[in-house]
Amino acid sequence: MSNSDTILDLAAQVGKALQDKGLILATAESCTGGGVAQAITEIAGSTGWFDCGFVTYSNASKTEMLEVPAALIAQMGSVSEEVAGAMAAGALGSSNAHIAVSTTGIAGPTGAVPGKPVGTVCFGWANADTVHTERLVFTGDRRAVREQTVIHALQGLLRFIN
Repeated sequence: MSNSDTILDLAAQVGKALQDKGLILATAESCTGGGVAQAITEIAGSTGWFDCGFVTYSNASKTEMLEVPAALIAQMGSVSEEVAGAMAAGALGSSNAHIAVSTTGIAGPTGAVPGKPVGTVCFGWANADTVHTERLVFTGDRRAVREQTVIHALQGLLRFIN
């Protein structure tokens, strides 16, 4: 199964899980540039369970659109579990969604900093009650890192919904 088939299969599973539980999704993406939202909206009927997606690539947009505190970004860096969690929570607060997923990372080939190599990605999954975050390091080129990030974001959503 190709990555694109995997992504579509996961997006369909996420859609069914959201529909079964009567939940609406929002996305907050940086390194994936809207890839998670694109996967979700490939699924027919997604209008019934997808509210909106935020592509907040700059730090300023994370603060302006998702209310991620600028001080948090300055202290932890935009690629951090803390910022990923704040992005997911911010997407909930700025939408009509019940659940949100966020991605922020270094897709490469540049952008690495000490302790955060290329391929470092932080994720957030949030609902009204909880925020879960995770940090992974993927390998491969920019496209590979972004694809792996979309796949992991969708897999994490499935676990978080269920």
